[in-house]
Amino acid sequence: MKLTKSIAAIALMATALTAWSQSDIKNTDFNPLTTGVTSLSITPDARGASMGDLGAATEPDVNSQFWNPSKYAFAYSKAGVSLSYTPWLRKIVNDIYLANLSGYYKIGNSDNQAVSASLRYFSLGEVISQDYGGVVQATINPFEMAVDLGYSRKLSEKFSMGVALRYIYSDLGGSNSIGESMKASAFAADLSGYYTTYPVIGRNECQWSLGFNLSNIGSKVSYDDDNPAFLPANLKLGTAFTFPLADYNNLTLSVDANKMLVPAKPRSNDAKFWPDGQYDSEAYSTAEQEWKNKSSISGIFDSFSDNFAKRITYSVGAEYAYNQQFFLRGGYYYESKYAGNRQYFGLGAGFSLNVIKIDASYMIATAQNSPLDQTLRFTLSFDLDGIKDLFGRN
Repeated sequence: MKLTKSIAAIALMATALTAWSQSDIKNTDFNPLTTGVTSLSITPDARGASMGDLGAATEPDVNSQFWNPSKYAFAYSKAGVSLSYTPWLRKIVNDIYLANLSGYYKIGNSDNQAVSASLRYFSLGEVISQDYGGVVQATINPFEMAVDLGYSRKLSEKFSMGVALRYIYSDLGGSNSIGESMKASAFAADLSGYYTTYPVIGRNECQWSLGFNLSNIGSKVSYDDDNPAFLPANLKLGTAFTFPLADYNNLTLSVDANKMLVPAKPRSNDAKFWPDGQYDSEAYSTAEQEWKNKSSISGIFDSFSDNFAKRITYSVGAEYAYNQQFFLRGGYYYESKYAGNRQYFGLGAGFSLNVIKIDASYMIATAQNSPLDQTLRFTLSFDLDGIKDLFGRN
């Protein structure tokens, strides 16, 4: 049996994550990174997406598990839970989506530590499998999922650190050409930190925060022994500054920078050519095999020597809050055209009322023909302290 659409769907998703190359980019310049389980890189929540896909140093919220788990130690509420939904590639297909469930709970009486968890499920939609004669065999539903547990703790009044352990599972719903099941699993971990302080500027008390998250550091994922793939390991650095505009009115400005910790896969046009112009297939095969055999840790160090500046993506965003009940957000995400050309604006709004908070975001791509254009996200969050107040349980 062969998967006529499953592999195509995976390729389509990877294409969306790296956008499409532009006509003015030479083949020798365009070289996006290749990873497995690419859905781990998709922003799950509407708040972060609306500010240009950032959140390393923004105010802690229920969805900090994806951005920076160490922020939970500074969360104001005792506990919270949220559910996010993203129709993915909606301009191309209508049955691919990402669903994410996140939550945390502050433990102990000192308000210094928290435990957190999240579950993300990425559906690749309905796929038709056929045999080599073109006869339909079955309808399958490939998917990717990840579940993780985290712990964060304040190490001082201004600084906290956190860790998260993650189990990753991918099921493409069929078998490859030699009958092996197209299923794979992997383990990964995150290490994060968050620093926040309250400087006084003029007569106003402001908030300045810094954060980092070293995420998806773990084993490689492989559907067969010949094709192992790196997880989308990433280093995220960010800062955020909040200052009051007037009574009950605050404005937050944020910046994030990301560096994928994955080595670039060798390309055939990188192989040496003989003096007569003939392609050196042996040199390419050797380089490709070395890339396949490279460990995840070695890949992290090698990633810093591969067009470092072009591999960094940037996000800038702003959030206006009125009385911590109404929010307006906007941001911009930039990736070099040589590394994937994902470039888009994010817009969004949110409304909070004691127990419940609703957020929505909308993406406007600036890169030509981007399949990510018009992406919508929705997040519904519940606050445990608000629920207790609602029912009069103090």
